[in-house]
Amino acid sequence: MISGVGVALATIFTEGLDVDVAATAAHAERIVAHGARHVLLAGSTGEAAALDEDERSALIGAVRAALPTDIPVIAGTGAPSARQAVRLTTQAVAAGADAVLVLTPPGSHDLRSHYQEVARAAASVPVLGYHFPTMSEPGIPLEVLGNLPIDGCKDSSGDPNRLLAEVTAGTMPIYVGSSALLALAGPMGAAGAILQAANVEPELCALAFAGDIEAQRALAPAHAATRDRAPHGTKALMAARWGTPTHARIG
Repeated sequence: MISGVGVALATIFTEGLDVDVAATAAHAERIVAHGARHVLLAGSTGEAAALDEDERSALIGAVRAALPTDIPVIAGTGAPSARQAVRLTTQAVAAGADAVLVLTPPGSHDLRSHYQEVARAAASVPVLGYHFPTMSEPGIPLEVLGNLPIDGCKDSSGDPNRLLAEVTAGTMPIYVGSSALLALAGPMGAAGAILQAANVEPELCALAFAGDIEAQRALAPAHAATRDRAPHGTKALMAARWGTPTHARIG
């Protein structure tokens, strides 16, 4: 169901730092019109840690209503405890999410139990694991990945060696989260990509994932903004291209 290049959507805020639900949904429509094949809400790019539960549900409902039915809407529902992740997952599914992306809890040594609880809450909705050790150590060890009750995994480590091992293992769909690795990931067999840089350069992201080296090189400024100055660098580039506001709750 989920394939190709998607966007890890930035949340748009008003000057008073209220969530601008309509503007965020309009941004999702814009990026899909420029080639994105799925949309992630309330991920790290969407400043999930600064969103309350009602805001998350409102965003999911508005974006799901705004997009064609063949564009999956994924909701970030990761949390430090399984109890929290289950609650967020239940709410996301009720709001209309087509899949959930679940960041590993920090310091976890029982990932199978954690994901089992989330999968029960998700019911028939696909659950994607999320390996992002920079944000939540230690992430998902390679030797554990294939034994988890998940339907795919987003890898935002930026490690090409790990990406090669994940893709060649063939145990589940892999979605690359680093815009620096697209021209490697697509031709190598990754199922897709979920990218912060797609908020700014969705067309270049799609071309690079298809193996276009020049597009990969052209993505360097957007990649640097997402890597070093998130979310502010990304929002500055969004403002330059789309005219969206740069307000952020984080940082």
